[in-house]
Amino acid sequence: MKRIIVLLIAIILLLFFYDYSSKNMGEEKTVVDNETASSTKITIIYDNYVIDERLKSAHGFSCLVEIDDKKILFDTGGDSETLLSNMEMLGIKPTQIDLVVLSHIHGDHTGGMHGFLEKNSKATMYISSSFPDSFREEIKSIGANFVDVSESIKIWDSVYSTGELGTWIKEQSLVIDAEKGLIVITGCAHPGIINIVRKVKEQFNKNVYLVLGGFHLSEASDPELKSIIKEFRQLGVQKVAPCHCSGDRARELFKTEYKDNFIDLGVGNIINI
Repeated sequence: MKRIIVLLIAIILLLFFYDYSSKNMGEEKTVVDNETASSTKITIIYDNYVIDERLKSAHGFSCLVEIDDKKILFDTGGDSETLLSNMEMLGIKPTQIDLVVLSHIHGDHTGGMHGFLEKNSKATMYISSSFPDSFREEIKSIGANFVDVSESIKIWDSVYSTGELGTWIKEQSLVIDAEKGLIVITGCAHPGIINIVRKVKEQFNKNVYLVLGGFHLSEASDPELKSIIKEFRQLGVQKVAPCHCSGDRARELFKTEYKDNFIDLGVGNIINI
C-alpha cells in the first residue's frame, strides 16, 4: 500500500514539473503566438505622396492600423498641424487611438507627436531604446506613458515590433500577423529594407503578404533597385506599397515588376485586408 502511495506521489510531481517546464520553455522561445488578425485596416495619414486631394502632403510618414477594435498609430509625421488636419478630414479622432509606435528618432516620423499627445495623453508610446532621454522627458511632461523597445515584442494581439534593427540609425518596424500572411510596415528602412524583411521571415517563419512604408531607396541606382526587387521576389513578398523616402524611380520599377500587386500609396489610401 505504501509503495502505491509513493508511486502516485511521484507521478503527480512528474506531471507538475513537466507542465511547468513546458510553459516556461514556450515563453522563452518566442514572442509569436498562433493568433492572427481577422481583419486589418491601414489608413495613410501623412506622406510625401497624396491620393486624396482634400488632404495635405509633406515629407514624413504616419499611418493608422486598425485591428478589430484596436487602433495603433505608427509614426506621427513631420508636424502636428498636417497630422491633425488630415486626421480630422479622414474622420479619425486622436482620442480613440490606443497605442503609438515610433519607428526611429528622425523628425519626419516624430514631429507630430507633441501635438497628438496634447489631444490624447492616454495613448501608450512604444519607442526605441536608443531614443535620447530628452525625448522620454518630453513624453512624461505631457503626462503620457512609454515603453522602451530593444528586442522583438508583442504589442497587441497579432501585432509585433521587430525590435531595434540596424547599427548607425536604429529602427523598429511593425509586423501584423494577418490571415493572408505577414504585413510589414516600415518607417524609413534605415537598416535596409531587405534586411528588415529577412529578419521578419526569420522571426515568424511565415510568408510575407505585404511590405508597406518608406524603403529608403531614393539614392539607389537602377541596378541596385532591380537587385532589391529580385530579392523581394525571392523572399516571397506578394504585394508592395513603397512610399515616403522610397523614391520615384523605385516606385516605378516596383510597379513594373509587381503590376496589380503594386499599391500606389499616399495620403488618403485605405487598405483593407
